[in-house]
Amino acid sequence: MNRDSPRKHVIPVMVPVPTDRPYSYAVPEAVEVPPGAILRVPLGPREVAGVAWDGDGEAVDSKKLKEISQVFDCPPLPAEMRRFIEWVAAYTLSPPGMVARMALRAPAAFDPEPPVEGLRLTGNRPDRMTAARERVLAQAADGQAWTRSGLAHAAGVSLSVVDGLAGQGVFERVEIPPRPLVARPDPAFGRAELTPDQQAAAERLREKAAADGFGVTLLDGVTGSGKTEVYFEAVAAALERGGQVLILLPEIALTQAFLERFHDRFGAKPAEWHSDLAPKKRERVWRQVAEGQVRVVAGARSALFLPFCELGLIVVDEEHDPAYKQEDRVFYNARDMSVVRARFGDFPVVLASATPSLESRVNADQGRYDRIVLPARFAEAAMPDLSAIDMRKAPPERGGFLSPVLVEAIGQTLARQEQALLFLNRRGYAPLTLCRVCGHRFQCPNCSTWLVEHRFRRQLVCHHCGHNEAQPEACPECGTLDHLVPCGPGVERIAEEVDRHFPDARTIVLSSDMMGGVKRLRLELEAIAEGEADIVVGTQLVAKGHNFPGMTLVGVVDADLGLANGDPRAAERTFQLLSQVTGRAGRSGRKSTGLLQTYQPEHPVMRALVCGDAETFYEREIAERERAVLPPFGRLAAMIVSAASRAEAESHARALRRAAPVVNEIAVLGPAEAPLALVAGRHRFRLLVHGTRRADIQAYLRTLLEAAPKPRGSVRVQVDIDPQSFL
Repeated sequence: MNRDSPRKHVIPVMVPVPTDRPYSYAVPEAVEVPPGAILRVPLGPREVAGVAWDGDGEAVDSKKLKEISQVFDCPPLPAEMRRFIEWVAAYTLSPPGMVARMALRAPAAFDPEPPVEGLRLTGNRPDRMTAARERVLAQAADGQAWTRSGLAHAAGVSLSVVDGLAGQGVFERVEIPPRPLVARPDPAFGRAELTPDQQAAAERLREKAAADGFGVTLLDGVTGSGKTEVYFEAVAAALERGGQVLILLPEIALTQAFLERFHDRFGAKPAEWHSDLAPKKRERVWRQVAEGQVRVVAGARSALFLPFCELGLIVVDEEHDPAYKQEDRVFYNARDMSVVRARFGDFPVVLASATPSLESRVNADQGRYDRIVLPARFAEAAMPDLSAIDMRKAPPERGGFLSPVLVEAIGQTLARQEQALLFLNRRGYAPLTLCRVCGHRFQCPNCSTWLVEHRFRRQLVCHHCGHNEAQPEACPECGTLDHLVPCGPGVERIAEEVDRHFPDARTIVLSSDMMGGVKRLRLELEAIAEGEADIVVGTQLVAKGHNFPGMTLVGVVDADLGLANGDPRAAERTFQLLSQVTGRAGRSGRKSTGLLQTYQPEHPVMRALVCGDAETFYEREIAERERAVLPPFGRLAAMIVSAASRAEAESHARALRRAAPVVNEIAVLGPAEAPLALVAGRHRFRLLVHGTRRADIQAYLRTLLEAAPKPRGSVRVQVDIDPQSFL
């Protein structure tokens, strides 16, 4: 770009830094920059990508401004996406530049993908013919362009044969446009045979997806009821209408089975978007979504900020899952922001779950969302028979954690050549290691948490900051050898106990931090589905919608674990997680059982699970939330103050509290030291802002933050609107 050309006008550019407004840049006379164009602009000593924003630049002499460096040859960010970015920033009290940054996560994709060099027949004949050359010519006879390697592979010859023909002028070199990352899905490819209930639900969703306008539908179906096949019909209707589709999944890296089911229905896989994707593939997905070549994306929460040009439907699968909440930099809930994104784009949203969040249930009950219920499993498969094991009456043997009742049930399951799943939401071998002589406990040096023993790796690990150290032979405090003992169970310890009881059983441990990463997890899940394991011991990732046909017993090792904290959503989360876990049993139609080991069999969550009475549980929980004016009947926001020293964090937290205005409908609680008072070397204090449903918490917090002293030194303040975690 010629920097000596006359400067004509000024435009606002949103740059991906913590800025509250766009920056102004000068534009050369001959350059057109439409709103939404992606640009390269100077920012301090470096250059960054930015987005041409709406409106006019500041009233400043353009000669005093820096000039844009480049307009990328890239589709502009659509107007509804720009409005969405502004709305998310305002709602979450985040700098718009940081929200825009999430939409610009693939900078190498801003330039067009280069064409591939190919070969095409010219009509010339080689000086001599061989069998290999004949195969090449026959393969290329349709006149289509081929890559060197593709043609050689298709004809079953070496590259030298193709190169020899090209050297004799039999082929000419041509440019082949970049191939689509995935094939276009065919809405009519593999329609499933649906039950009458599924068909009725699918027709309602198809109507919504095929019509104009915004709307939210809650697809509420028990585990195994075929929700995926039903919302696939909404996907088909959106595709037939010419729209793109986004399907959000809580654990996209673990959902190979979902991708295969999508392929079976539409004849092609969707494009994937998640953190485990290779950089080059991420860039291609981003670009082809922006150009409209990719029609369906299955992705994690960040896929919501992809630059779709024709988005016509969003599906949020397992909409209740806490994984949809991001708690880093920009705090947002992808489920809620999906509804907002759809409203700006004026298209429908489907929220699917066997255990909907209370917020979604209340929205459906109050008429804001439509609700479709699938009350029965596919093919008349029965739900598992659930019962509680009272650990006070049937305790485990000394040193163990499995009740004799559960051990006997596992033995009976194995005798029938069926599979058993033992669920414990604790990674590693033991959550605490201590010295039996002096009582020393191994604590993370950077966090106020105990180090978790991982015996398979012979390490002590912090699950909050990642600190790890070798498992010692002697106590570092008193020096005593062989007196370090694990306290409490993790999945590795349960697997060890299983091996003692059933030494001949094939046991697999499933945990998100297992060696081998996502690739190994996918292989293990495939092995379980194919019946190559007898007993599975796993954490919450086994609850993520997997289909294990041979699974007929699910044992929950510690059903009380999620209830032992001050989270107002503790009962809801426990009910959802245990319902999802026990729902892994009996999906193929066999008689199945779920056993919950608990010291509180009379707890409302346990009673609701055992009785299969979800409606009573929801009614009770909704009534309690309404009495306490908690979400969805009230509003919450958290302010997390952290600093390098405890005194700094506490001092600033108290200053924030003093600056809080007195308002009738809003109360500020705290500050109090956070339950996790130290994380990654930073001391933490929390304030909780509680308001009525009508309260404008965002305006209140802006006023508070403007009146309070600005953070200094190492102090940081994070605002979390609608918090999901209270640690």
